[in-house]
Amino acid sequence: MGNDESPLIPMADMLKLAVNGTLMRELELNPNLIQAGAEFLYEATTTPNYRLWSIHDQHPAMVRVSEGGSAVALEVWHIPADGLVQVLLQEPPGLSIGKVTLSNGETVLGVLGEPILCEGQRDISEFGGWRAYLAQGA
Repeated sequence: MGNDESPLIPMADMLKLAVNGTLMRELELNPNLIQAGAEFLYEATTTPNYRLWSIHDQHPAMVRVSEGGSAVALEVWHIPADGLVQVLLQEPPGLSIGKVTLSNGETVLGVLGEPILCEGQRDISEFGGWRAYLAQGA
């Protein structure tokens, strides 16, 4: 940002976005975040109120649950508001944006999965995150 092709965006127009799968650094869809003007802020975990599923071993889907949840590792990015729309339109079907509670108590926007997307898929919550799941040879 700040070059002639992309005007500076006031901080008021920047949103925090938590990502838990292929949008993370060095993974398949991370270029979508970069092209949307997003900047990495920090690694984090959710409160233990989420479950994580592998969708055909192509990407994860995180869903908030009322009981039996786990903490999920993710990344928090700053993204321009209009860039968020661009990124969401490029996400796989069944993923959406909702509110995610981080272990530090902060609530930010995040990528969530629709519960129907997870039906019949592998629950990978025990791994604590998509990177850990991939590291186990998924």
